[in-house]
Amino acid sequence: MSLDGSAGGLAAAGQSGLTSLAARQAHLDALKLVGSQLIMLHHFSAYGPISDALAEFAPALIRWLYDYARMAVQIFLVIGGFLSVQVLTTAARWDARGVLHAIGRRYLRLVLPFLAAVLFAVACASLTRNVLSAEFVPAAATTTQVLAHALLLHGILGQASLSAGVWYVAIDFQLFALLALLLWIGQRSGRPWLAPALVLGLVAASLFGFNRDEAWDNWAPYFFGAYGLGVLVYWIRQTSRPWSMLVLLAGLVLLTLLVDFRTRIALALAVALLLAMAPMGRPASQGLPAWLVRATQTLGRSSYAVFLLHFPVLMLVSALYMSLGWSGPGPAMTGLALSWTASILLGLAFERWVERLLTRLRLA
Repeated sequence: MSLDGSAGGLAAAGQSGLTSLAARQAHLDALKLVGSQLIMLHHFSAYGPISDALAEFAPALIRWLYDYARMAVQIFLVIGGFLSVQVLTTAARWDARGVLHAIGRRYLRLVLPFLAAVLFAVACASLTRNVLSAEFVPAAATTTQVLAHALLLHGILGQASLSAGVWYVAIDFQLFALLALLLWIGQRSGRPWLAPALVLGLVAASLFGFNRDEAWDNWAPYFFGAYGLGVLVYWIRQTSRPWSMLVLLAGLVLLTLLVDFRTRIALALAVALLLAMAPMGRPASQGLPAWLVRATQTLGRSSYAVFLLHFPVLMLVSALYMSLGWSGPGPAMTGLALSWTASILLGLAFERWVERLLTRLRLA
């Protein structure tokens, strides 16, 4: 798996159950919004003739977007853990059947809109190949590829991705299922401290070990360091001595950075600390203009849809760019603006008319 697919972190932001929990937390919506835009710009800077043209007159900006904007996936890892533990601890029935039901619901929530978007990406790639022969355009999809994507096994099986960033949808599901398993073990033991201990232990194992070995990057333990920070921060906020525990947690992460500094882990720690220090007992949006809160919530809620669709949009705009014979900075900026705007508008429509419909069908 390559790091250029970091857009997938928005999968956590799209879950309807998690969204309802975060609906009044403006800082979460704002983080998701900023993260989604950075990840989208990362892909726009990495693929296609528009990025090549932009790199000629703004090389430093394009290089920064390629190297650093992709790290915004850490925002969604931490938020995903923070919100998933709330869903699991408040909604799951803690026998094997209840846990499997929660995992199954998560799978359907992720995979139904994901498959719709993958089929859209396959169609867009087919149209793009008629105009543009480029490495970033996926080859014609095979039945095996589509089936592997539907089962969220495309990374593990080494199947070529049918869209950018889709590896993270599988990772998001793995992380949720792994967290559910750890919580189930803790609940079945009858020892309240066991689940937090298991999560903390796996966070340490990830940060000191798994996350330093890219051979693990198709598996949840590679990413559990950041994801587990969100889980632990949620629990810490419920304790009577949150600050002392937060200092200890931060100290653990800083120690792992002394052993092997990784900018992405430093960012995950910063996001976790922000979540830990956010106000409790009142909406974080208090005092903000109502229009700003509504806009942030709407755009944050559509983050998963924008993630799923922005690469197919980029392929279509790249084909248009080439068919019109555009070149130079002006047309490149126009192509970038068109890709960006179309991705957001299409994401808003997809979230409203596809995601919500599929969610209702799943709950029926």
